[in-house]
Amino acid sequence: MSVRTIAVLGAGQMGAGIAQVAAASGYDVILRDIEERFVSGGLAKIEKGLQRTVEKGALKADEARIIRGRIQGTLDLADAVRADLVIEAVPEEPELKKSVLREIDGLAPPSALFASNTSSIGIGELASATRRADRFVGMHFFNPVPVMKLVEVVRGKETADATVATALEVCARMGKTAVEVRDFPGFVSNRVLMPMINEAVLALQEKVATREAIDTVMRLGANHPMGPLELADFIGLDTCVNILEVLRKGFESEKYAPAPLLREMVSQGKLGRKSGHGFYDYA
Repeated sequence: MSVRTIAVLGAGQMGAGIAQVAAASGYDVILRDIEERFVSGGLAKIEKGLQRTVEKGALKADEARIIRGRIQGTLDLADAVRADLVIEAVPEEPELKKSVLREIDGLAPPSALFASNTSSIGIGELASATRRADRFVGMHFFNPVPVMKLVEVVRGKETADATVATALEVCARMGKTAVEVRDFPGFVSNRVLMPMINEAVLALQEKVATREAIDTVMRLGANHPMGPLELADFIGLDTCVNILEVLRKGFESEKYAPAPLLREMVSQGKLGRKSGHGFYDYA
């Protein structure tokens, strides 16, 4: 299937990043959210990102204007019916995602392909909210989307070969490295990453070492670009808890239970970079 227009549902950090990369790759983009402040915020992130690229000399100013001109911000979900590919990028809450997908499914033409940017929720579960399980696929981008090269393309049990092929083609046009994975909780990335982050939180909780020491061990000992606690702050501690709960439920195993310290910090509003405070202070 040929994709010319992409609708991105959700103008947050991930949605704005996906919209920017899609527009930079020549796609017309519809960026939709439920409030004007969210849409405006997403467009502002895109403009800031493009400006940084211009300042680095990697993009000309007139090229940045053309990219920005391909993106339409909207509050009206009906605008998304023009899209050949709809990418859902709302917060990592199953019922919220299914509600949005159910609504757009009732508006979009049967030919439209749907994708979810979920980082852990089952593609089959999300597809069940639509009438197009064969045209539903996971496209898990990584943050920050304009920088990170990887996309996990997740094949649900009913996802058609043609749908996967189209998702892979879109990723290639965006300059991404796409890795096809099967539909298991957490896919590959978070099934491996989240238990490591959780263990790091438990090590801090048990006073095995300081936060700085834990992160230094993994940066220098495992050659990770970020320590696990710093990375958790970057991802968002609430997001980490949500993903761990998906793993816990999906595998029916308490080994994925979020560390008590992690839950406590989320309950106190210490969510990491986005709140100004997590394991480190960003104020």
